[in-house]
Amino acid sequence: MKVVWSNAPPVTANIVMEQLGKKKKWKAQTVISLMLRLVERGFLGTEKTGKERIYFPIISREDYLKFETNNFIKQYHNNSLLNLVNTLYDDNTLTDKDIDELLQWIKERRG
Repeated sequence: MKVVWSNAPPVTANIVMEQLGKKKKWKAQTVISLMLRLVERGFLGTEKTGKERIYFPIISREDYLKFETNNFIKQYHNNSLLNLVNTLYDDNTLTDKDIDELLQWIKERRG
């Protein structure tokens, strides 16, 4: 999705392959399969123009980030934000500054 958003739409599988495939060492068919899965999930739209298929984003970065974040919390943390925060805390990923920022954020939201 990052490659699609970073290029002026529409993009082709070749553009994605040039920017992502070489970095990931993916074959063209892998990139095409990924693009088709994103179409099936409703994140990309696609049209056939001549011999080439073009793709364009249907979802904004912000909405996609919300979707993936919620999906991650549901899938790996039993839909519990507390479980996620505990994991970060137990792994010493959260600093005191992070905790202070979280507390400030909570205070602001609660008003």
